[in-house]
Amino acid sequence: MTTRCAVFGTGSWGTAFAMILADAGCEVSLWGRRPELTETINRTRHNPDYFPDLELPPGVTATSDPAEAAAGAEFAVLVVPSQTLRANLEAWSPVLDRRTVLVSMMKGVELGSGKLMSEVIAEVTGAGPERIAVVSGPNLAPEIVRRQPAASVVACEDEEVAKRLQAACQTGYFRPYTNTDVVGCELGGAVKNVIGLAVGIADGMGLGDNTKASLITRGLAETSRLGLAMGADPYTFAGLAGMGDLVATCSSPLSRNHTFGTNLGRGMTLQQTIAATKQTAEGVTSCESVLELARRHGVDMPITETVVDIVHGGKPPLVAVKELMSRSAKPERR
Repeated sequence: MTTRCAVFGTGSWGTAFAMILADAGCEVSLWGRRPELTETINRTRHNPDYFPDLELPPGVTATSDPAEAAAGAEFAVLVVPSQTLRANLEAWSPVLDRRTVLVSMMKGVELGSGKLMSEVIAEVTGAGPERIAVVSGPNLAPEIVRRQPAASVVACEDEEVAKRLQAACQTGYFRPYTNTDVVGCELGGAVKNVIGLAVGIADGMGLGDNTKASLITRGLAETSRLGLAMGADPYTFAGLAGMGDLVATCSSPLSRNHTFGTNLGRGMTLQQTIAATKQTAEGVTSCESVLELARRHGVDMPITETVVDIVHGGKPPLVAVKELMSRSAKPERR
């Protein structure tokens, strides 16, 4: 029996994951808010806004009707900017079947509440942990749509659900691994965006590989400290949803957060950088919510704090770097 999936979001990752699901043999309904775009996708088999050269598989159809997208779906994949998830879910919740597994593809922390995306999903829909899953890993959409080999993590507290989702999205080029550590996978995805901004800023300032390696390594330490305080499995941060995603985000010109940081490091203002960035760089907003989450748990995250100072406090990057480097020394294991 063919697995039916709904993908809510026609952006770059939503389009790429719809392709993956269809290539894996699923029937996919791709929801977009603009009827003219979904009609174009159905007519031409292309998404002109993101990947105009990608011909979508026959298993993908598009709709602007959330009820039509959700009908009969075993998995509803949520691929919208994290700060809009709550409002979107409040609109979609009435049409989502109570048996449908809700899959978060978002890598952020809600501003104000400090909630992870799985927590927002649970709060809005009333879904239990066995109906909430996360996909996270080093998955740069422009490479995925070229069907280049990539791996990822599908996480759900219910291992059998994770295995079902794994089977629904495994292809010859996309290899998913299962995990039950939802919190760890979500934190890895959210904090890596913040560290990606930091590395981008360093690149924009013309700093070298020693600086970038230090930021990546100490950034992973920050992520792990917060994860441990929130009950995550420390091994998660050594895997695809931790180090893997962090390396891709901090090293690739395809990374939105890295590119955003690079522009800031070159001297562009926040508003100039936002104007030059056509897609959402999740770390720009999430850095504030990640820092607030860390403070609630009594966790020290100096790189995250520095990014917030630069992005939202207007602190010159050179001043912020000097302050970061002048912090009192601590044992490396911390």
